[in-house]
Amino acid sequence: MQRQVTVWHLEMTDPGQLVPSRPLPAHTRLERVGQPSPELNRGLYAAVGGDLFWIDRLAWDYSRWMDWLDRPELETWLLTDDGAPAGYFELEHQPATGSVELASFGLLPAWVGRGLGGALLEAALRRAWSLGPRRVWLHTCSLDHPSARAAYEKRGLRLFDTQQQLQELPDDSPGPWPGAQRV
Repeated sequence: MQRQVTVWHLEMTDPGQLVPSRPLPAHTRLERVGQPSPELNRGLYAAVGGDLFWIDRLAWDYSRWMDWLDRPELETWLLTDDGAPAGYFELEHQPATGSVELASFGLLPAWVGRGLGGALLEAALRRAWSLGPRRVWLHTCSLDHPSARAAYEKRGLRLFDTQQQLQELPDDSPGPWPGAQRV
């Protein structure tokens, strides 16, 4: 079915625009994933976005995932809570434009509402700025978590473009895996 989707592009053009959050709790750990792992990234992508119609990468095969991940421009960071995966982000350094894109970001559904999102986003933005860009940017859309855009703006990202798109989507979100039936 075709749906009208609003896409918002947000950016920071100076690290001083970052609005701090409370720190991550002591029982959490944020660590850069050192080896490209299609299984890990695909699992996180599906777990975070499955209920939100994140479907663009679901059809990627192992090789396509490896092509995406095994580049010096891309970093994956994993948030764990007492050892369990709780969230992640991917940063894509774009030297040609002097930008870093927050390419993926989110919490697994069981960790939404526990006060981790703002701190994880702050950590992602701080890491992005540490790469030396002129700007940090991302896009989100009306299919994302209802609080996503407000959360990005709360950390200091500013809207710079809005687009309307017709997208072909399944009737129901795919969920994190076939048969999960969480929605």
